[in-house]
Amino acid sequence: MTDRQRILGIDPGSRLTGFGILDCEGDRSIYVASGSVNSVKGDFPERLKLIFRSISEIVAKYRPDVVAIESVFMQKNAGSALKLGHARSAAICATFEMEISVFEYAPREIKQAVVGTGAATKEQIQHMIRQMLQLDGDPSPDAADALAAALCHANQRRLNRVLKTAAAANLK
Repeated sequence: MTDRQRILGIDPGSRLTGFGILDCEGDRSIYVASGSVNSVKGDFPERLKLIFRSISEIVAKYRPDVVAIESVFMQKNAGSALKLGHARSAAICATFEMEISVFEYAPREIKQAVVGTGAATKEQIQHMIRQMLQLDGDPSPDAADALAAALCHANQRRLNRVLKTAAAANLK
């Protein structure tokens, strides 16, 4: 049984959707790829179609085992929250063909996992992603947020493994 897992992190947005791919083996998280889907042109249904198609292509190319995506958070503008929810749904639906497990994390939870505070700025997230994954430069803010979601899941995965080992040891 291998402990290897490929994680696709997604930072959904109606204009920019970040993605980040990590390979996790044991306690190591290895950068594979990242970027953004730029969906600023066209009417809203066209933008959703672009998000869906782009994430579908990313899934087909990188074949992740799981998806870690930022959950919807309450915004002051209900219209913005609804658009974010639609973009998030388009991204999630793009993974259905491969039957990939999807894990959702709150924005504060992702920031806490990567920076150590749920109130971290985008710049702090970019800096920590660069350091943790030993990148040559800062990824775009949306790609960094997606990589942070993937790292949050990797951390959760490690914690679950430790807890299972401890529980098994207590049963002996």
